[in-house]
Amino acid sequence: MLILTRKLKEAIKIGDDIEISIASIEGDQVKLAISAPKHIEIHRKEIYLSIKKENEEAATGLVDINNIFNQKE
Repeated sequence: MLILTRKLKEAIKIGDDIEISIASIEGDQVKLAISAPKHIEIHRKEIYLSIKKENEEAATGLVDINNIFNQKE
């Protein structure tokens, strides 16, 4: 893990296409501004984990359905 210190309005670059800058600091809350290509999905971690869990559950359901239809009698 890389830990960087940035001040208000300073930024970091990830590759050529992604820039993350400090938009504001209010008390213990930091607002980030993220500039990235439209094809890159950006989510808060808790939302990302929720989506991942739902996708895994859906995939498991598809495997179960596939197994039901492929059972030979």
